[in-house]
Amino acid sequence: MTPRQRLPHRKSKITLREVALRADVSESTVSRIMRNQSVVADATREKVMETVRALGYVPNRIAGSLASLDSHLIGVVIPSLSNIVFPEVIQGVHEGLKASDFQAVISTTEYDIEREEVMVRGLLSWKPAAILIAGFDHTMATRRMLDQSGVRVVELMDIDSAPIDIAVGMSHRKAGYATAKHLIDRGYRHFGYVGHDWAADRRARLRYDGLREGLGEVGLSIEAHAIADGPSSVATGREQTKHLRAMAPEIDVAVYSNDDMAVGGVFHCMSAGISLPNDMAIFGFNGLEIGRELPQPLSTLRSNRFMIGKKAIEAILESPRRSQRPVIIDTGFEVFEGATA
Repeated sequence: MTPRQRLPHRKSKITLREVALRADVSESTVSRIMRNQSVVADATREKVMETVRALGYVPNRIAGSLASLDSHLIGVVIPSLSNIVFPEVIQGVHEGLKASDFQAVISTTEYDIEREEVMVRGLLSWKPAAILIAGFDHTMATRRMLDQSGVRVVELMDIDSAPIDIAVGMSHRKAGYATAKHLIDRGYRHFGYVGHDWAADRRARLRYDGLREGLGEVGLSIEAHAIADGPSSVATGREQTKHLRAMAPEIDVAVYSNDDMAVGGVFHCMSAGISLPNDMAIFGFNGLEIGRELPQPLSTLRSNRFMIGKKAIEAILESPRRSQRPVIIDTGFEVFEGATA
């Protein structure tokens, strides 16, 4: 089974008793481990947690009569609050919730899918009305839990794969392709790429693939790469632009994995006396405010992050029950010409 295959639909949720039987321990032992109560042997804890992950079990923390009440919680799981992209999504979520009785509960994963698994299990144990979660990359245990939960699940930011339930975002592959076509139309022929770690940012890789596809259609290619091992930042973009210029001074346009990196590229060019866009053009992605406020506004592709959050909420409020077929909502993107490309 590949990570993107749909898991079979279950008519009933996994129970604590099933976990206990599979792990060959008592139900009380499973309960204590899930609640992190009392001392349990490491080997027993490991065996139970392996079973929990394999079955996609989620504990129910709403006991007794409360279990019959409708939850007004909506879990939101995002990678970071320090990256301005995601606070704008959260603003859209809060806007969508204004006229409702629902309350968002925000968790951050720091781009760690194992941490995401723990957070999803915790959120689902409170029986939320829905879960909003960034991207399509989850552990198999997370996918099992979300698939079997029965609640509405919205995967945010990306529509390039089949969702568990609902996907709201844009096609990053098409965004990369549109970037290539825009820059080709403006006369650029020698392309460089400045990026960050694709392992932690699948969407950046999709944009890169789309960029290559667009260039390839007219016989062009990316002639030089400067890709950092770590996450994106303005400082990383500045340093990697220096490397790109050193290895390939003939590049007439550099495409960046995002605006943070591209702003760093602009700062390097300013300090090195490189005229934009005459000596080298720079093109980013995201449409961040910092790029618009540069002395030469950054040329970039703007995503509709606020709309992603708002549309996600609207989708689950309009249809609170999960449908038989996955739903895809494309919030699109637009080219912002700026003054750097």
